[in-house]
Amino acid sequence: MREFPLITAHTGCMGHPAHSLESLCAALKLGCDVYEDDIRVTRDGVPVLAHDDEMPLAGGRRGSLAEMTLEELNDASTAPVLELADMLGWIRTAGRVMNLDIKSDEALEPAFSLVKRLEMTERVFLSGCGYGRALLAERSGISLRKLLNVDIDSFLHSSYGEAVRQACEEGRSAGCFGLNVPYQAVRPELLDAARRNGLAVYVWTVAEAGDMRRMAEWGVDSITTRDPALLLSVREEMTKAEESMD
Repeated sequence: MREFPLITAHTGCMGHPAHSLESLCAALKLGCDVYEDDIRVTRDGVPVLAHDDEMPLAGGRRGSLAEMTLEELNDASTAPVLELADMLGWIRTAGRVMNLDIKSDEALEPAFSLVKRLEMTERVFLSGCGYGRALLAERSGISLRKLLNVDIDSFLHSSYGEAVRQACEEGRSAGCFGLNVPYQAVRPELLDAARRNGLAVYVWTVAEAGDMRRMAEWGVDSITTRDPALLLSVREEMTKAEESMD
């Protein structure tokens, strides 16, 4: 029986707000393998959960996360900003893995230092790393596993074969363990090339059961979704179908 891909819950899963404890708890309750969230860093070097640098502040104001300390943010924000340290505590207790989607180069070192201090390097890996950021992490001695976010433009403006070749070459040269690919760009040709180059293939962000099923049948290594309950039902369905054929 073919092993089903890892189930990665995207932040904001099951209808909960993104970057929230409720989203994480929903993923852990369902038994997801991996939890993904976006990471930025405050002016005083604290890794926090946030997709954008611009943050909503009280009174309808906006502020730059990178230009404010954590205390300033929490004093002025419409809701508390969650620290990565708190989320990692839940991940460790649950025995799961966290995918840190790094949103700025400045977040690399603080995130790594925190993970290392918590002795969780085996329970964390990085995504959000285009080729430049992946190289920066490699050359900075950040010894966390990382995925290469493939260059989407290359898939739009080059032949498919050339885009796949570039992705595999960049992934290997930047010391990545795999490729992070929007599922719409995945074809068996990419999976074959990645395997030949010793690279895993993680796909994001899948919403429909048919697409989940196709990705699993093709043999991707992880499927990221905001609806992990649906993905779990697809896994159960596929498992029962395979068992009935044995």
